[in-house]
Amino acid sequence: MWHTIAATSLSSWCSFAPSSLYNPPGLFYASSSPHPAPFISASLAGIEAMARFSSRAFPVGAAIFVCLLLAVADLAASSNQGSQEEAPRCRFRRLSANRPFRRIQSEGGYTELWNENDKQFKCAGVAAMRNTLRPQCLSLPNYSPQPRLVYIQKGQGLIGMSYSGCPETFHSGEEYSYSRRTEEREGPREEEHERSQKRDQHQKIHRIRQGDIVAFPPGVTHWCYNDGNEDLVAFSITDVNSQWNQIGPTPRSFYLAGGPPKESETMEPARDIHAVNMIRPFDAELLATAFNVPAEIVRTMQREDERGLIVRVKKGSMEMMRPTEEERERRERDGRREEEEEVEEGRRKRDNGVEEIYCSSRIHHYLDNPGAADVYSRQAGWLHSIDVFKLPILRYLGLSAEKTNLRPNAISSPHWNNNFHTIALMTRGEGQVQVVDGEGRSLFNDRVREGDVLVIPQNFAIVSRAGNNGVEWVAFKTSATPTRSPIAGKASVFMGLPAQVIANAYRLSLEQAQQLKYNREDQSMLFPSGRASTAD
Repeated sequence: MWHTIAATSLSSWCSFAPSSLYNPPGLFYASSSPHPAPFISASLAGIEAMARFSSRAFPVGAAIFVCLLLAVADLAASSNQGSQEEAPRCRFRRLSANRPFRRIQSEGGYTELWNENDKQFKCAGVAAMRNTLRPQCLSLPNYSPQPRLVYIQKGQGLIGMSYSGCPETFHSGEEYSYSRRTEEREGPREEEHERSQKRDQHQKIHRIRQGDIVAFPPGVTHWCYNDGNEDLVAFSITDVNSQWNQIGPTPRSFYLAGGPPKESETMEPARDIHAVNMIRPFDAELLATAFNVPAEIVRTMQREDERGLIVRVKKGSMEMMRPTEEERERRERDGRREEEEEVEEGRRKRDNGVEEIYCSSRIHHYLDNPGAADVYSRQAGWLHSIDVFKLPILRYLGLSAEKTNLRPNAISSPHWNNNFHTIALMTRGEGQVQVVDGEGRSLFNDRVREGDVLVIPQNFAIVSRAGNNGVEWVAFKTSATPTRSPIAGKASVFMGLPAQVIANAYRLSLEQAQQLKYNREDQSMLFPSGRASTAD
């Protein structure tokens, strides 16, 4: 008798378990559509009938088994609905080259934003931004829950990152005096100020320059200072769909200082990128106790600030420990040898705690280096890739980058990207680009020029040709270990197919199929402008 009662109770529990226990809100993606696929509906109905029957005819163990089947079917329905909702995200009738749609002016420069709600950026799961810092100006300390990869388009400067839990191993050259509040352990609370001499300690500061790729891990506070004599321009891609991000697919930056710039008729507000001093809302007395400083200092930190995201600094006020000029010259001098050493280091490196992963990790790599190119052709140009093997920290960002230089009228082989989306920034010159999908449509067939940003979805095929003055671009990739499939040339898809397969697939003669395979057999990815004439 107790078997029947328990089984009946268990069957009742199964009626709500799949939606409440096995699929709690937020754990699995579920479509808003109330109509699952017909075969899923039929399966659910059948299993529910089995569950009701088990309460009368089977013991508790059988009911548990049927209940688990019901949960699995419910998860399959949710997954199916979710995939149906997600599928249209990367379906396009056409692609377009993009330009910034918003500009935020600050005291020391400006920030340009591309429209993150554009369908192409939504497909790739990224947001694009460009910061321009005037000389002697500082981008204020901030952090983001999403990983970011930055390309330095112009200028030079200093970047610092503050990793929680890592030691402050660098010291500034000058000593300075400071006040420290002490508290008596007995008797009324009193404040006294003790004068001390101390050298400033901080984490490593990195020298960056034009052509560098810089990795910004999620949650790490960073700042940038332009100590050069020209503008520092940095273009960045943020992976809003990263597994590190738990707060929604919108690019967000949290600032520890500053505030939104004063609005004007020609500028939209900066509140949507959270350009608000996070220190301001805190209780001043509570924060003063946390820092062990007078409350006046905290109130000064909390003052309203309309300078924006980038501020001017007084001359001489940014003297600190910085990378030596000798180190920069050594980087320029070593070229290929240094890169080979870094690749070998990346292959040997394994996870060995916070010290190795973050504290001592390299965060930047020189991308504009033809001497270290992965593909080089004197007639066609060069291609230089940066992945997890050359910059190991990219493993935790899930991003990588590549610089391509095409000489006048040269061609980049038609290819598709196996495991990533591409976001390409045109950095010099102009050229012709064509992108096709798998449904027989040409989605983009137009000229691109310096400043354009083009998104190429995963598995869409692309071919590029330089203009009369050549063209260059930087490609950001949504994978730390990207692979692609060239259609023509050495190590291409056609080279791997038997000539007979090609001939029958396209109704060609065997001779024509062999021409497709072997006419570029000694050239990889980049082809010069000339084309050998062959008999029909």
